[in-house]
Amino acid sequence: MASGGRALTDMSAAAGAILEVNNIEVVYNKVVQVLRGLSLAVPRGQIVALLGSNGAGKSTTLKAICGLLPMEDGELQAGQIRFDGAATDAQPAHQLVRRGLAHVMEGRRVFEDLTVEENLVAATYALTGRKAAPKDFDAVYAYFPRLHERRKGLAGYLSGGEQQMLAIGRALIAEPQLILLDEPSLGLSPMLVEEIFTIIARINAERGVSMLLVEQNASVALAVADFGYIMESGRIVIDGSAERLAADPDVREFYLGVGGSGESRSFKDLKHYKRRKRWLS
Repeated sequence: MASGGRALTDMSAAAGAILEVNNIEVVYNKVVQVLRGLSLAVPRGQIVALLGSNGAGKSTTLKAICGLLPMEDGELQAGQIRFDGAATDAQPAHQLVRRGLAHVMEGRRVFEDLTVEENLVAATYALTGRKAAPKDFDAVYAYFPRLHERRKGLAGYLSGGEQQMLAIGRALIAEPQLILLDEPSLGLSPMLVEEIFTIIARINAERGVSMLLVEQNASVALAVADFGYIMESGRIVIDGSAERLAADPDVREFYLGVGGSGESRSFKDLKHYKRRKRWLS
């Protein structure tokens, strides 16, 4: 397996990365180190999956990229993040959004007291120099017909799946170049998960929007991704094409829940396993 640093170099050169994360370290409250020399890249027009168990540092990685660390007493202490060719460290979060970086946060975070349509209108404030046209809303409703049916209803009364659709639709209104998706499958039924990820793949294919997808559900993430990274304790321990990761016996056993015999195994049953040292070599 390639190391995270080598993958960053290879992917950046080969495809022209929209996002480059170079050897970053993140500390909370000046004492708790969460990210430890993490590197990754997202090539333009591709979906990259960032996988790992709870506490690995996946959400912190997204917050570092989009400038939200200071809101949680977090600090980028080393390394560099570049979005669309420019360093992000001197730019506040709202400027990154206006440059085309959208973040669909874990837990949806819709405005519950606003209607579906008002939530979409709120996203237009990220547009620079123009207002959203009706066709922009029509495009969102084309991906998510249920939102059109409920456009006059309060977002707080939507189901979890519909709120996830609204969160993604709100990101699309802002015309992003890159969308950071944090656990889009969280709390959804298998049928809704399949629907959401089918739409994510459509958006990428039809609009060319690059995506960095954080997920614990490795199976669905690797099914739509081009490339993947797996995190452990703030570091990248495995990376490779989505196809290669999905076929890797270690990944299948410890992240896809399938043992060497083909039996389904839960992460709970495996959490005390002795990690293979070659992952960290």
